[in-house]
This record gives sequence, structure tokens and C-alpha cells, in this order.
Amino acid sequence: MRLATWNVNSLGARLPRVLAWLAEAQPDVLCLQETKMADGAFPAEAFAELGYEATHHGQGQWNGVAIVSRLGLAEVQRHFGGTLDAAGARLLAARCGSVLVHSVYVPNGREVGSEHFVEKLRFLAELRSHLERSTSPEDLVCVCGDMNVAPEDRDVWDPAALAGATHVSPEERQALQAVLDWGLVDALRAFTPAAGVHSWWDYRGGAFHKRQGMRIDLVLLSRPLAERCRLALVDRNERKGERPSDHAPVLVDLALDELGPSG
Repeated sequence: MRLATWNVNSLGARLPRVLAWLAEAQPDVLCLQETKMADGAFPAEAFAELGYEATHHGQGQWNGVAIVSRLGLAEVQRHFGGTLDAAGARLLAARCGSVLVHSVYVPNGREVGSEHFVEKLRFLAELRSHLERSTSPEDLVCVCGDMNVAPEDRDVWDPAALAGATHVSPEERQALQAVLDWGLVDALRAFTPAAGVHSWWDYRGGAFHKRQGMRIDLVLLSRPLAERCRLALVDRNERKGERPSDHAPVLVDLALDELGPSG
């Protein structure tokens, strides 16, 4: 099973790139974040033509998460249950084959100490509580997406340059660690201990070409699933070319019995 996550920073602007990448990379499941469209505008037919079912939790011009799968979609759940979460359309879960997959878009936080920052910490705490309520760390569980937190200093291009900013504060890292402590493994970090692996680069100042990025897009696997992980990487090439997202896809290969139609 090949699973990927990608903050596309507007699916409407990036759809041709996403479809081309699906055809090339052939993931069985792709989680999308920041689709920036309403459910009625989501291009489910375009994904169906490539053999994927799709589910989307949208909010119009902001936020938005999706899961596209060629292993089926079952037990679909939007947000944390109940009415639309105050943080917006930021969580979508579905069972894809034997794996319970979560597509997550954590709030940015804007500025340390602001009300948006407090909302970010609350969201991460609620994510941990949601996992406790809805599943078990002994199950096959994946939580992936744009976490808007760089877990460690080695996940940013220059810790000193970002001191005091969001994404790297102790409070955010502690909140993310609490999610991991539920029973999740950072798949890419398990394969790549070295610094310098990033998944997001600012559009401004030539940050991508200067390798001034952060690793904030994560694939977190329950331990039974992490034991089946055989590959984890960032597809940096998708940050190149014409009209890219400012994020690159993160991809993992899992040794599971089920395969997509082309497997």
C-alpha cells in the first residue's frame, strides 16, 4: 500500500499537477489539505477517471481536506464529530482497506501567544482526544497532513532565524508530541535521521532554491503500521516547475496484503 499526503494550497489551482502526480506516483491513498473549495466544487469525477473514490470536507475559500482512495472509503468522519469545528474544515477520516486514515490540516497559529496560537494548541489537544475516543494505537492507524509544526530543530533550515516564531515553539512541539505519545511514529524521521529534509518552502526570496524550508508535513503511523513501513520520502520535485504548491508530497510504502488495482 502506497500512501501520501500533500497540502496543495488550492486544489482548483493545482488540479492538473495533482492528477499528473497521481498517474505517475500511483499512491493507493492520497490525503489532501488546503483544498480551498466547497464540497460541491470538489472534482470527484476527475479522480474517479483515474480509479479513485474521493471524500471531501470543504469550507469554501479556506482550509479543506480530502482523501482519495483506490482501496475503498468506509467509516467516513468529518472533523471531531458534531457540528463544524470552530477551527474550520481541518480533519477528515476514513477507512481505506484495513487502515484508518486521517487527513489533518492543523491551524497555522500566526503568532506565538495570539488567540490563533491558542486555537492551534487546542486543536492538537483535541486531535489527541479524538484518537483516544475513536480508535486504538494497536490498530492500523495513519494520521497525516500539514501539522504546521516542525518537530525538532533539525526539521528547519536555521533554528536561530526562526527563534520566537510559530511552528518551532516549545508549546507547539509539546502539543504535537502529545499526539505522537498516543502511539504514533513519525515515518519519515524513522528512515531519515539527518537534518535538511523539508516539505515546505516560502514562495518568497527564493527559499526553495536556497533550501530554506521546514518539515511540517508528516505521516504518523501507529506502531503496528510503522513496522510495515518500507519507504518514506518527500517528493521534492513537485515543488519545482510551473505553479507549484509551496508544499511537496510526503509518501510512504507499507507492506500490507491489499493492493490497488494496478498492484
